[in-house]
Amino acid sequence: MSGFIGREGELRLLESALRGDAGAFIPLYGRRRVGKSELILRFLEGRRGLYFLGKRAQGPLQVREFLGEAAAVMGEPLLASFPADHWKPALQAVVQRWKGPGKLILVFDEFQWTAEASPELPSVLQELWDRDWRRGKVLLILCGSFVGFMEREVLGRKSPLFGRRTAQIHLKPFPYAEAARFHPAWSLEDRARAYFVCGGIPHYLRRFSQDHSVETNIAAELLDEHAPLFAEPDFLLREELRELENYGAILLALSSGAAASRDISRRAGIGDRALHYYLSQLVDLGYLRRRYPLTGRPPIARHVRYELDDPLLRFWFRFVYPNTSFLRQMGPERAWKDRIRPSIDAYWGSCFERLCREALPHLYARERVSTSFDVGTYWDPSVQLDVVGLRNDGWTDLGECKWGGSPSPSALVRELEAKAALYPNSRGATIGRRLFTRGHVRNPPAGARWHALADLYEAAT
Repeated sequence: MSGFIGREGELRLLESALRGDAGAFIPLYGRRRVGKSELILRFLEGRRGLYFLGKRAQGPLQVREFLGEAAAVMGEPLLASFPADHWKPALQAVVQRWKGPGKLILVFDEFQWTAEASPELPSVLQELWDRDWRRGKVLLILCGSFVGFMEREVLGRKSPLFGRRTAQIHLKPFPYAEAARFHPAWSLEDRARAYFVCGGIPHYLRRFSQDHSVETNIAAELLDEHAPLFAEPDFLLREELRELENYGAILLALSSGAAASRDISRRAGIGDRALHYYLSQLVDLGYLRRRYPLTGRPPIARHVRYELDDPLLRFWFRFVYPNTSFLRQMGPERAWKDRIRPSIDAYWGSCFERLCREALPHLYARERVSTSFDVGTYWDPSVQLDVVGLRNDGWTDLGECKWGGSPSPSALVRELEAKAALYPNSRGATIGRRLFTRGHVRNPPAGARWHALADLYEAAT
């Protein structure tokens, strides 16, 4: 598989599970487009493995398709006509006919759809695992895109499969430093901008060609109504959700600056009770994140804020969806020039704040900070702090992030000092101050640690 990047740790885990003497059961889950299927297919390269892709189809039809695939992969043509419309006899027949060498690699991709069509399947797998497979004959991989489903129905206490897994892989988007490997010819600023739009999703990163500028890629891949990524948000939501109008209204409200439940409810026109359900679904899918002001005290429910955690959705609902009519009339280049460019630097600035929070653990590692810590942000009616590092060694780091033009370095230090004075330091911690900037600051004044974009990438590599 050409162009495969990263996932070395996950591949090592799968290799180890295959070589071990005992059977292995590994749930592998993560949001759509994160590269789960690509990881599995990379692992299967050069090996015989039974890979079955679930779909929204009747259970018996999927059983027949599974048997047909097994017949082809295993060279057992009689399996295709094996008389079974249910999963238990079908799975037993397949495993009994496996002649090796080694374990049978059995993969159920998009497991949520197969289990929805055959609710008995998790119990069947549990019975076969306990009775036979765990002794060393099978490497079972259950792969799913609906994070909430996998955590409840495969990993959860009420699942028949609870406690059986030998390992698990929650596949996350690439962190910023690994995402930069997709465009090695670009400057760090351009790689950061690509990350601000594509996040760490390999499918999106590959759509951006380093033969062109980031702006040209955005126009071609996101602003052209015939481009795949133009329709990507609609595809993602339709695959997993119903009542798309309500979800769209919520995402639009979030992209417009609403963060508290009451503000989202008002802008989206959805009542509080229904809103809670919709927000929970989006959190389960990995598209939203709940945030609380980080102080070291237990979080208070009424202080929760929601933010779009998916960069492509965040960009699309901020710039593409509100300008759809203009795009169709005037085209991508004009839309970029008139509707996006005037406010894009402020948008990059908000994205830079997220990158700085992601980078802080790498800075701690480079500085040999050996204690545990939490990273987040802080807000109240009087102050907003972009970065908070709450450490368990008696320190709390407070940080500000500046992507675009900014006041003088001395003014930045004074601004951060004024904000730090308003932070509720209830633990009595020593306050550290950090300033994050896009470029290096020559002769930075005392009063804060300074980190340029290049420092953030260097610390993570």
